Amino acid sequence: MSRLFRDVDGGTLYPQGSVVCIGAFDGLHLGHRTLVRHAVARARELDLPAVALSFEPLPREFFSKELPPPRLTLARAKAQGLSVLGSDGVGLLRFDARMAAMSAEDFVRRVLVDRLRAREVWIGPDFRFGNRRGGDLALLQRMGAELGFAAHEIAPVTAQGERVSSTRIREALRNGDFTDAARLLGRPYAIGGRVVRGKQLGRTLGFPTANLRFPKTPALSGIYATWVHGVDARAWPSVSSFGTRPTVDGVEPLLEAHLFDFSGDLYGRHIEVEFVAKLREELKFPDLPSLTEQMQRDAEDARRILSESRFRATA
Repeated sequence: MSRLFRDVDGGTLYPQGSVVCIGAFDGLHLGHRTLVRHAVARARELDLPAVALSFEPLPREFFSKELPPPRLTLARAKAQGLSVLGSDGVGLLRFDARMAAMSAEDFVRRVLVDRLRAREVWIGPDFRFGNRRGGDLALLQRMGAELGFAAHEIAPVTAQGERVSSTRIREALRNGDFTDAARLLGRPYAIGGRVVRGKQLGRTLGFPTANLRFPKTPALSGIYATWVHGVDARAWPSVSSFGTRPTVDGVEPLLEAHLFDFSGDLYGRHIEVEFVAKLREELKFPDLPSLTEQMQRDAEDARRILSESRFRATA
C-alpha cells in the first residue's frame, strides 16, 4: 500500500526528491490512468518515488452551494486505485477554507517543493489549481525553473473523437449506458466498500441484502442488474438498489445488493458491486406488499439479463 498523507504542513516526505502528478482523479478513468502511469514510469527512470496528489473533498464539492455534485469514486477507492497504478505516495490533501485561500504560488512552494521535493510535476490538459484557479502549466514551468523542478502536461486522452472525462462518464451512468462508461473508465463501473448492517427490512421481505454506504452524492440511482465481487472466486449474480429508499422514508444513499441463491454472513466483508444494466428508476410504493411484488419482478429481470450477459461472454 502506498504512503498516504493528508496535510500540507509537516516535514519533507521525500528528501531524495519525487515525481508528482496532480488531479481530481474522480473515477480513475483512462485519462487519469495515463497521467499516473506516465508519472510512475518517469519516477522509475529517475529512481525516485512517484506521488499522486489529489484533494478531499474535491474542490467542486467544497464550493458547491447546494447539493454537492455527483461523485464517481469515494476517497478510499481512489487511494487504493492510485496505489495499484504504482504510486509510492498518495496525497489526499484536505480541501478546506484554508486550502481554498492558498495562492497557486504558495501551493507550489509549500507542497511541491517543501513537502515533496518535486523534481518533475505532471498534470492533465487544462488543469488549474490554487486560489481562483490561478495556477496552470505556465506558472508551474516558470516557478519550476526557479525552484528546481520541471513541469509537463500530458496530451488529451480521447475516445470516439472526444476527450475522456469524468463528466462524460457521469452522463453515461445517468443514461444507464454502462458499455460507454466502461469504455471511458477502462473497466466496468463498480462501487466497493465494507458491508454494514441495515434495518434488515429486505430480509423480512425475502430479499436479504448486502449494504454499502455512499456518503457522497452518487452519479446514478435506481434498480440494477449487478455482479458482486469479493464473495467467491466468481462474480456473484445479484439485483441491486441504489438510492434513498423512498418507500421507507430513507435519506442517506445506500447501495443494497441482493445476491441470488446466497446464504451466508457478509457483514464486515469488503465487496465490489459491478453495474451491468439499469432495470428502472427508484419509486415510492404505497405499501410493502407492492414493493415486494416489484422486487420479485426486478429479480427475474436481473437473472435474465445476467444469464444473457454470461452467455455472450462465453460464446
